[in-house]
Amino acid sequence: MSPDSKKTASKNTDSTTPVRASDDPEYAANLKRATLASSIGSALEYYDFALYGLASALIFGQLFFPAMGASAALMASFGTYAVGFLARPVGGLFFGALGDRLGRKAVLMITIAIMGGASTLIGVLPTGAQVGIWAPILLVALRLLQGFGAGAEQAGATTLMAEYSPTARRGFFSALPFVGIMVGTLMASGVFAILGQIDRELLLAWVWRVPFLASVFLIAVAVFIRLRMQESPTFVKLEKQDQISESPFRELVGSSMPSVLRGIGLRMAENGGSYIFQTLGISYVTTVVGVSKSIGPLAIACGAAIGMLVIPFSGALSDRFGRMRVYRFGAALQLVLAVPSWWLLSLGNPYLVVATLAVSYGIGVNVMLGAQCAALPELFGNRHRYIGVAVARETSAILAGGIAPFVGALLLSLLNNSWVPLAIYVLVLSVITFATTFVTPETRGRDLGLAWDAMADPLHGPDAVAAESKDRVHV
Repeated sequence: MSPDSKKTASKNTDSTTPVRASDDPEYAANLKRATLASSIGSALEYYDFALYGLASALIFGQLFFPAMGASAALMASFGTYAVGFLARPVGGLFFGALGDRLGRKAVLMITIAIMGGASTLIGVLPTGAQVGIWAPILLVALRLLQGFGAGAEQAGATTLMAEYSPTARRGFFSALPFVGIMVGTLMASGVFAILGQIDRELLLAWVWRVPFLASVFLIAVAVFIRLRMQESPTFVKLEKQDQISESPFRELVGSSMPSVLRGIGLRMAENGGSYIFQTLGISYVTTVVGVSKSIGPLAIACGAAIGMLVIPFSGALSDRFGRMRVYRFGAALQLVLAVPSWWLLSLGNPYLVVATLAVSYGIGVNVMLGAQCAALPELFGNRHRYIGVAVARETSAILAGGIAPFVGALLLSLLNNSWVPLAIYVLVLSVITFATTFVTPETRGRDLGLAWDAMADPLHGPDAVAAESKDRVHV
């Protein structure tokens, strides 16, 4: 396609967005269903992952690696945590390609069942004391299955909501399902805050299983809601025009690697910071500093509550000021907070621990997440958007989130439990993301019906988007 034809196409209004949601009751109803369905999936995914992360930090070492010393058992426990992230890119590739070929809805039904089913089965696993080496082997197998399903769950929710949302308010609407992330994290943290008050022997005997078994109820609710959800308007249009890609992965590799690399860079501080504070931060204040086991989960629960407000607010700000400006602010904030936050955690004051983790996670991380919800889908063309978002998200999930607790535990072990390397770790991730915002095109207001990526759009950039938005419908 020539640049002139791209310019002409870029100026067209997104035909999938109505004049006003109130003028089209069916669209408004479908938007609500899509938001609810995506939110439930996000809640389940992050309930499962936050639950596993907290269990890894607090009890899995003793349950599944009883023969090891405390430090080695913690590292082994975080190793199983990291394994789940290794499966996520594989799941992202597999289900991402299916999502671009079969539709967003069908894949989201499959991934929620796989992910939730694996989490439920963790609740019935035998422990190391019961079956020896088979306990961690079975745990790793279910963790791999959990990661395989989760690899495309969030990418699908992100893609679906961006394609459903009104163009002028896409940042806000795309961010709403990600409040589900905070709900899931809040539920998991609340559960472990309660479990921290239970007798240790009783907790290790059987009570730890209950939160995992409870996943089955979330699965049932999510499946019921998603059965009533409509397919993405963008995918429906592709089907009608017979433009669905036969090989989304080949298209992605052939034309979209610059977009994938930028997506990975944007995610390093957000994803890495999220998992560092949720898992490594809690482990550090509990096992090294010596605060009560209920304080860490309480702090993350407070951060999640703050995030429920910060995420949609950040998304709305990105509609007004641009995705990259808001994203850059979040990365800079985490950069500034890195050293002071870990120093404050090292002091061991319970009130400072709660305040520090709540602010670092609830605000520093989630300002970036709110802007990211619309930014990642906007980077990719419509024929390979699902797999593009999935590959960018899940590759960064390994590089930033998956290995972070393990690397952090290793640094603590090698460097006499010093907090300084952990602060440097967060600093490095923040610098990567901050720098990436300067080489990523501004995508606010982009037409998601376009087949080419934002990197190939001759009109990308804040000025072009502002000019284009004048011709767009505001809801």
